Amino acid sequence: MTAARPAVVAARRVVVKVGSSSISGANAGQIAPLVDALAGLHARGSEVILVSSGAIATGMPFLHLNSRPNDLATQQAAAAVGQNLLMVRYQDSLDRYGLTAAQVLLTAGDLEHATPRSNAQRAIDRLLGLRILPIVNENDTVATHEIRFGDNDRLAALVAELVSADLLVLLSDVDALYTKPPHEPGAQRIPEVAANDDLGYVEIGEPGAAGVGTGGAATKVASALLAARQGTPVVLTSTTNVAAALAGEAVGTWFHAAAVK
Repeated sequence: MTAARPAVVAARRVVVKVGSSSISGANAGQIAPLVDALAGLHARGSEVILVSSGAIATGMPFLHLNSRPNDLATQQAAAAVGQNLLMVRYQDSLDRYGLTAAQVLLTAGDLEHATPRSNAQRAIDRLLGLRILPIVNENDTVATHEIRFGDNDRLAALVAELVSADLLVLLSDVDALYTKPPHEPGAQRIPEVAANDDLGYVEIGEPGAAGVGTGGAATKVASALLAARQGTPVVLTSTTNVAAALAGEAVGTWFHAAAVK
């Protein structure tokens, strides 16, 4: 069967971003099928970079927290605990395929200044050359409110630009971009977004109620447009659709890449 999106199948370097609500708490079991899809992509010969949120959400139960903390110090403590546990969960799942994960923690300043930016690019390139799976997250333990990316959707778009990715896949708990919040009457799925589309006709709702992440539809749309305007096509879909998305099926919303000189 011919893929509906041949550019997906042809992509040799792919960045996949998954959000906190998709792989923590009651949804921690989604790590295994996510890894299944990433391992399948790796087996095709593609280079894979995972941008994963979830450190704070994963650490919260171990600090006896029922909701995301508001103060920076407790966020940093939860991230320090959760990042370790999150990597263990990913590696346990990757062991089924004989794959090895590498932790890459970044702050906004790392990508804004030439030396750390070059170091990050070189390290990721070398890991990919060694067939290691880089797992990137914001370095929440040391980041401050003033220098944070704000959400890992933007981080994923910047990483895609950093490594000259052929494809960016943004995963969440919603299967696509809709003309209005999908639970509202009359909401219609948007299958494709042209490179020059500003999506001014889209009604963006509030972030989800899960309370474990910092992003929402607005950040995903902004990040998808950022990556597409930098020359990287984007698939925006749900974590449960990741295998279909990476197989080139017409799931979610496809953001066409702009022609970059």
